[in-house]
Amino acid sequence: MRYKILFLIAAIAWLGVLDTTSIQAAPAPNIVLIMTDDQGYADLGCFGAKGFQTPNLDRLAAEGTRFTSFYVAQPVCTASRAALMTGCYANRVSLFGALNHESNVGIAEAELLLPEICKAAGFATAIFGKWHLGHRDKFLPTRHGFDEFLGIPYSNDNGPLHPIVRTIPSLPLIDGEKVVELDPDQSHLTRRFTDRAIQFIEKNKDRPFFLYLPHVMPHVPIFVSEKFRGKSALGLYGDVIEELDSGIGEVLNALKRNGLDEHTFVIFCSDNGPFLSYGNHAGSAGPLREGKLTTFEGGVRVPCIMRWPGQIPAGRTCNELLSTIDLLPTIVRLIGGKPPTNKIDGEDRWPLIAGQAGAKPRENFYYYAGDELQAICSGPWKLHLAHEYLTPAEPPGKNGKPANFENLKPESMQMSGLRGIASRHGYLVKKIEQSLFNLDDDIGETTDVSKTHSDIVQRLLKLAENARADLGDSLTKRQGLGVRPCGKE
Repeated sequence: MRYKILFLIAAIAWLGVLDTTSIQAAPAPNIVLIMTDDQGYADLGCFGAKGFQTPNLDRLAAEGTRFTSFYVAQPVCTASRAALMTGCYANRVSLFGALNHESNVGIAEAELLLPEICKAAGFATAIFGKWHLGHRDKFLPTRHGFDEFLGIPYSNDNGPLHPIVRTIPSLPLIDGEKVVELDPDQSHLTRRFTDRAIQFIEKNKDRPFFLYLPHVMPHVPIFVSEKFRGKSALGLYGDVIEELDSGIGEVLNALKRNGLDEHTFVIFCSDNGPFLSYGNHAGSAGPLREGKLTTFEGGVRVPCIMRWPGQIPAGRTCNELLSTIDLLPTIVRLIGGKPPTNKIDGEDRWPLIAGQAGAKPRENFYYYAGDELQAICSGPWKLHLAHEYLTPAEPPGKNGKPANFENLKPESMQMSGLRGIASRHGYLVKKIEQSLFNLDDDIGETTDVSKTHSDIVQRLLKLAENARADLGDSLTKRQGLGVRPCGKE
């Protein structure tokens, strides 16, 4: 009997080794990373959208996992994308806010970006959409790991179509490193990026690839093709989302048509929350407070879906904290890539993404806006430090113009900092004092419970000191010892 038991144990152990070996020997997946611009938390059917439909993204969620506590590193374009591509808080790589046509800085050559890691591992790489990590030649995506690029170097309002400022030069459309059009018809951009993405899949179906599809829409000014105009019940914004969803469905169909479904890790998310000041041309944060440009949940918690058949559970919802900065180290693990030697802030969260028993979520998260540390989260607890923030003015924005548009004064457009942003985009500047919220019970950040949980406040304040020492904090005039310079022309 003893020998039978020993034999059984040995057999189980042997089978376990075989199973582990099988997992390790599985071919690296293709990576398809889709990011929309300013799409709100509640702007997908599976996240509660009203007035329009997103059947393809809903299908992606049914076939994969929906992540309801997924965070970008900052609530604005460049900083969010810098974090995504480096696996670092944007502060570590010194890229804040939103770069424009006058910017002489960009992503540093010393930073190892996700496409560079993929390319070194033998992947074909492409980006179709918005880059926003520097428009000078040395900062272009083709200089940082991408084989192909079709898109714009910064936001789509950075041109003559800006809703407020009328002195911006033409918006360039770049193919590779060549400007092929000035002021392209933006109603065709979603279609053009979708077509190039499908062509890239078809061309590289027999080799591993990393496809990054950072759509330009629904950042203002919003446009939609004639085919989708008037299709939704919510007006132009709903039409734009339905066209994005349709294009994403075509990309998913291309994967299936080429037999790549089972071999592709698909990730969908937005780059930050909705641009609420633009009213009916902006999305919805649903139950979350505020939106883009703020470190309230509506600015940094975004919709996220991930699918990899057979590897990521289907029809699941994950409420654990996860961030874009965790994607790089997770993907590095999956493709067997070589990680950056510079310090990064992301962590390999594949066990959590794959729904493995005992998988741990991210323990802490720092909410920065520019170089200001404004909040800290640990578990369900979120502590806002005293800081100023933006909230939409009244009356609300309408038809491409920001809130309070009729009362915006030209001379105030020259102001810098938070008040400059407020003056240009129809916001008011308000202040929140130090406040504690339990996000499990109060996702809308409405009830400050700091007076009854002083022990938690003190614990989070210690975490804030750690962040300041490492990443800095202009609110307390701290210089971070772990900050690296951005690239300069």
